[in-house]
Amino acid sequence: MDAWTDAMLRGDFEAAWKVSDRVLARRVRDGERAYHLPRHWQWLWDGRDLSGLRVLVHCYHGLGDTLQFVRLLPLLRERCASLSLWLQPALVGLLRSLEGVDCIEPLHDGAPDSTRDCDVELMELPHILRLTPDRIPSRVPYVGKEFPRARRDPRRQPRVGLCWRSGDWDEARSIPESALRPLARMRDVQWFSLQYPTRRPPFAMRELACRDLYELARRMCTLDLVISVDTLAAHLAGALGLPTWTLLPAECDWRWMRARDDSPWYPTMRLFRQARAGEWAEAIEQVASTLRFEFAQGNSTASVREESRASALASSPPPRLAGEEARARCDA
Repeated sequence: MDAWTDAMLRGDFEAAWKVSDRVLARRVRDGERAYHLPRHWQWLWDGRDLSGLRVLVHCYHGLGDTLQFVRLLPLLRERCASLSLWLQPALVGLLRSLEGVDCIEPLHDGAPDSTRDCDVELMELPHILRLTPDRIPSRVPYVGKEFPRARRDPRRQPRVGLCWRSGDWDEARSIPESALRPLARMRDVQWFSLQYPTRRPPFAMRELACRDLYELARRMCTLDLVISVDTLAAHLAGALGLPTWTLLPAECDWRWMRARDDSPWYPTMRLFRQARAGEWAEAIEQVASTLRFEFAQGNSTASVREESRASALASSPPPRLAGEEARARCDA
């Protein structure tokens, strides 16, 4: 494991930024460029002070990464003269009223159209801002504030959304369908599939997923609880301020750190971790047991940390959309 990842997993972000400083200094000294690399491997920031500059933020990573890190844009906007966002088309509709953004341009092949002084990649912002765990903006929701939220009604079955597979690029994050049997035996829960692309569910559940992320967010807000592996659904639910349980592999991504069942990124999220790599049985049984306790005791999981929801970011005027909004309508 490299020193940067180890520091982040320990929650020692300051040590990680010292590593990043050395890497950046070497790149600047040697004149290294990244334009020939796939976009998600590219770096853009050259270390300059962004104060008073017109900044374009590129979103070159996954949709979940974008949802997690757009919370940092208001902090950047405090420094720069203007901030434009070159955003994946699928997220334009959902993030059109995002705080701290002056202009949104849908991401496309080729060069961006925005006039700017400096380019940065969204996931460079934690380094630029010298972020530490205690300074992570955690007020939620910071997207989809216009959607009404479900309130737990003890007269009906709890409505729980489930996403059990992550992207094919990291199979360790996905849960085999056979491991979900403890959840399948819970007949007092109304299950909804959040799996997209849609696939045959491992047990009886209603389809809730769809291609349109704005519509998906609206639908997720009708749930009492979202249970998801480390993928888009978890980040979307967390950004919406929904009660969210995220299932993590033993060797998890740096953003979740080690030995925590909570996350400074999402105040309404609880983490369930594998004890051993590749073995999901214990974590799934813990989820099932916690579900039985939460709902049997009349504890409204849907009301977990309601104060976090009440502290939603103040609304700001919607940014101007540059170009056409490229958001496909829901096919469900």
